[in-house]
Amino acid sequence: MSSIYVAQSKALNEWGSDVGLSKNLFKFGLTDQPPKEAVAALNAEKFAGQTDWTLVKAEPAENADEATLIEHLSQKEKIVDPKYYPRIRGATGIFKVKLENVENHIIIKMSLAGEEPKLGKLKPADIAGYLIHNALN
Repeated sequence: MSSIYVAQSKALNEWGSDVGLSKNLFKFGLTDQPPKEAVAALNAEKFAGQTDWTLVKAEPAENADEATLIEHLSQKEKIVDPKYYPRIRGATGIFKVKLENVENHIIIKMSLAGEEPKLGKLKPADIAGYLIHNALN
């Protein structure tokens, strides 16, 4: 069974912040192997020039296609074009996430569930949940 995963690299986020891209960069992908092994493969191949990728969140996905999921997600969040940044050349599936969009998503989700919307500091797991939700819907 396939799994959707979201991974993060602190070094890539620092680099993104330094070049004016964003410090909220996340790798979104689909894998047929266990998500932890997929992230280990990212580290082994030095995906986007980084070796500190960590798994943030993963969910099972049936009958999913990575290109389709990325297309759905790119309608909500900006995908980073690796052609413009030599350091990440060839790295696909990296998204620049606006925290305002994640906050709005959480507030609306809580309001529709009948809960009092309360927001603290966003965690990477919150952002990953937002990315996975938008890719599937």
